[in-house]
Amino acid sequence: GCDSSLKLTSQKATDAVDSIFRSLRDIARARMHMKQFHSIHNPGSNTHQASASYKPLLKQVVEEICNPDRPDPIDIEHISSGLTDLLKTGFSMFMKVNRPHPGDHPLLIIFMVGGVSVSEVKMVKDLVATRKPGTQ
Repeated sequence: GCDSSLKLTSQKATDAVDSIFRSLRDIARARMHMKQFHSIHNPGSNTHQASASYKPLLKQVVEEICNPDRPDPIDIEHISSGLTDLLKTGFSMFMKVNRPHPGDHPLLIIFMVGGVSVSEVKMVKDLVATRKPGTQ
């Protein structure tokens, strides 16, 4: 709301900071219902405060998709698109049918609202190359 620092008032600065924190609270509220991806901060333990760490949401999602030991992702939902998937979804009401895993397909498209940085693209590329070679 200011085109120069000369026009910056205390009220404008306070409004800008309030807007930032309001956005951060909205983001936290949007992820509150998630079981696995609810936080990007790992506080560490009481005895090892230095072990606190930051793990980006995009990294958490890609690691979950590329994890061969987890057959059914908790917070990632498969949306049926083809006839085969619709039949599997329909039969799952009557019998045990596993949902398709996002990592089963050789092509994975991740859409990020707001975009990604170059370093995030490299991180995803490196993670997929090491954990799930052959996947684009």
